[in-house]
Amino acid sequence: MTQQSLSSTPTTGLPVVDLSLADGSAADRARLHDTLRAAATEVGFFQLTGHGITKAETDELTGTMRAFFDLPEADRLSVSNLNSPHFRGYTRTGDERTGGSQDWRDQLDVGAELPPHVPGPDEPAYWWLEGPNQWPDALPGLRTATLGWIDRLSGVATRLLHELLTAIGAKPDFYDYAFAGHPHLRLKLVRYPGTAPDGAGQGVGAHKDYGFITLLLQDSVGGLQVERPDGSFLEVPPLEGAFVVNLGELLEVATDGYLKATSHRVVSPPGARERYSVPFFYNPRLDAHIEPLEFPHAHHAPGATQDPGNPLFAEFGRNELKGYLRAHPAVTRRHHADLL
Repeated sequence: MTQQSLSSTPTTGLPVVDLSLADGSAADRARLHDTLRAAATEVGFFQLTGHGITKAETDELTGTMRAFFDLPEADRLSVSNLNSPHFRGYTRTGDERTGGSQDWRDQLDVGAELPPHVPGPDEPAYWWLEGPNQWPDALPGLRTATLGWIDRLSGVATRLLHELLTAIGAKPDFYDYAFAGHPHLRLKLVRYPGTAPDGAGQGVGAHKDYGFITLLLQDSVGGLQVERPDGSFLEVPPLEGAFVVNLGELLEVATDGYLKATSHRVVSPPGARERYSVPFFYNPRLDAHIEPLEFPHAHHAPGATQDPGNPLFAEFGRNELKGYLRAHPAVTRRHHADLL
């Protein structure tokens, strides 16, 4: 991407969905479902309030995140994702790629803490994605903070998915089977350290998320942009106490395009100013086969987006592994050259 193509667009707000209305009157629930349905079918992005996550919980996580990035580089590199065939751990600035181009950010990838699953001869390769995390000895509180965040946001996302399915007339528990057992829950602690030395503005390139729902905690710096239907980009202003929510490609495919997965990107903050964010990915089990959703508006569905360069599979793990192999070429070459 050129610097020109990453220029900001005028600030316009996303829809705001108040999840606490689910506990209100029939009129409150109707208002929630109307707002949620419109946001999910027309935009694919919205701000979520009323989620129950407290400021104290958020402050604890963000404080721990900043402590991690303040560690000496040697401590961060002690948990480099190059050590992990499961793509867990620290990625140095510039080592991840989106759309074939370098992302100017560094990050820590964390998932559900599970034993390593080395695929057997007759098992799909995506089982490599299941395994343990890496934790720096210099910051013992990191494990508790991040795994606790995964647990808390998993509960929020489960409730949100149930309300979303209700909003479009489907059974709220239709996809509970896909999350039974060990769902593939992930989060990233992300730092954008400012503009790259070559002046490129790609903090992370335009992309869609693979799974069901992403809940993003962003700081006050800004830079997140959502693609409009005409190809221009909408700035997403930070809203204190809210999560930015976007829907993943699996939900778009499952509803034949009725629910929208929308491309988004992050423009690097200017100069040496830093931006921090924590995306949480609410994903089903790796081996979950995502059945088409049964809902009364299916005949209005426009069809899911088709991208020959990014074919989508009903089995979630195949999509997820494909993404990691592309995004982390150095890890792929070291541990999974046979999958190239």
